[in-house]
Formats: sequence, C-alpha cells, structure tokens
Amino acid sequence: MPPTPFVPLKGRLPMSFFSRIKKDIRVVFERDPAAKSTLEVIFCYSGLHAIWMHRISHALFKRGWIVSARMVSNFCRFLTGIEIHPGATIGDGLFIDHGTGIVIGETAEIGKNVTLYQGVTLGGTGKEKGKRHPTIGNNVVVATGAKVLGSFKVGDHAKIGAGSVVLKEVPPYATVVGIPGRVVVLHGQRVHNEEEFKRAWLELCKKRGLNVDDPKVNAEICDEIDVDLCHDNLPDPEREMIEVALRQIQRLEERVHDLEIELAAAKAEISSEAMRTSELEIAVDSKSAVNLKKAGK
Repeated sequence: MPPTPFVPLKGRLPMSFFSRIKKDIRVVFERDPAAKSTLEVIFCYSGLHAIWMHRISHALFKRGWIVSARMVSNFCRFLTGIEIHPGATIGDGLFIDHGTGIVIGETAEIGKNVTLYQGVTLGGTGKEKGKRHPTIGNNVVVATGAKVLGSFKVGDHAKIGAGSVVLKEVPPYATVVGIPGRVVVLHGQRVHNEEEFKRAWLELCKKRGLNVDDPKVNAEICDEIDVDLCHDNLPDPEREMIEVALRQIQRLEERVHDLEIELAAAKAEISSEAMRTSELEIAVDSKSAVNLKKAGK
C-alpha cells in the first residue's frame, strides 16, 4: 500500500500548533513546582521534547511513512530516554516528569491530562495482533516504575501506585497498588479542598495573562488541574493485614493473661477449700476417736 502523500493543513496549522505548545508549557507549570521559567521548560524538560517529537512521528506513521516515523521515535529515545511508539495515541495535557525509562507501546491510548513518572511502561503481554496495549483514561496518574500490561482500560481519575504491576481493568476513581495491582481505594475522599484549589489556580493563571473569564478557557484550565498528584499517600493493604493480625494476637495474649489470673485464683480457692475440708475431716476423726474411747470405758 503506497504511503499517503503529505498534505499540509492550510491556515489551521499555525493556530493549532502554537496553541498546543502553549498548553504543553502551561501543563508543566501546573504540575511541577520545580519549573521556574518558560525558557527552562522549553529547553530542559525531556518529557516535553518527547511529546513534541512523538507528534511528528505519529503524523508520519498515520501517513504510512513507517520507517521515517520509527527513525524519529528512535532519535527521541536516544535524546530523552523515553520510548514512544509512533502508533500510540496521546491526548492533550500529557505531563511526563523525569521520564527516563518510560515505554509506551504501539496501540496504547492516553487520554487528556495524564501524568506519567519515571520508569512507567504501557506495554503488552504477548504476540497477539491488534489492540494489545492499555487505554489510559483522563486525569490518570501513573507513579514511578509502574507497569500497565495488556489491552484493558484504566478509568478516569485513577491512580496507580509506584512499582505496581497492573494486569486487569481499573475502574474510575480507583487507587491501585501492589504486584499484581489491586484496587485499594474507590471514590476515596480527596486530601484537599478542590474548589479552593481551582480558585487559586485560576487566580495564578490570570496573573500569567490568561483570560480566565472566558468560559471555554476557564473550563479547560479547571479540567487540566483536576489531577490528584498525591501518589505517595497510598494505602498499604499488606501492612494493614499485619497490623490487624498483631492487634488480634495482642487481644489473645491479654485474654490468656486474664485466664491465667482466673486460673490461679481458682487454684488458690480450691486449695483453701481443700485445707478447710482436711481440717474438718481431722476434727471429725478426733471427735469420733474420743467418742469411741468413752464408749469403750
């Protein structure tokens, strides 16, 4: 099948191109407190470079220029340490933080406002054809070293803990930890006041010159910042099970101690009763002996 000829997008390309770049830079400021200036973000953030280069390789891939697309992808991997297959579909607002070691497979799909940390793999589990990589929903956070393997959906607003290996579907608003990954929080309470957080961000964006009074811009910014990055504050089900077992053992030890005290008291009472019985028997025997002696006289 011959490759599709390259047809430039007249008129719309500059507007779309520069607006997406501005959004990419804004996303970095929103999710990385270490970002100090626009120049620093443009020249020093390898995750941003990887996203920009993927857009080039993806455009070539969709036109059937597979070798050229893979060459751009390989150059990106050499330059940034991030490997994104040209066939992967990536939505707006992706933020890759300290991205060295990230691998994104060919049929992976990433929604809007997703955050990926160092060492994340969105991979497959076999040699099957077709869709074999995960679909990541909107506003998802995948923490350091997590592996999401297989053709399934990770729901919107989900969080995947560091080092987890996820092998099955994740529902929306779930937190997944462990190997294999399992859901430990579903629709949990957020750790901050969302409305105050959004107001603060809108005020900051207004100071940066954005027209936050425009409903479209306001909704877009609010959608971008609705990402819970607290992926370090995760439940530990194994620790909870150990703590439950320790509490149960402590209760059993206390019960055994109480039973030992009761047993000692019972033994003491039995001994006292036995002594009283012995004294009574001795007294009875003595009285009987006296009576027999009198009768003999």
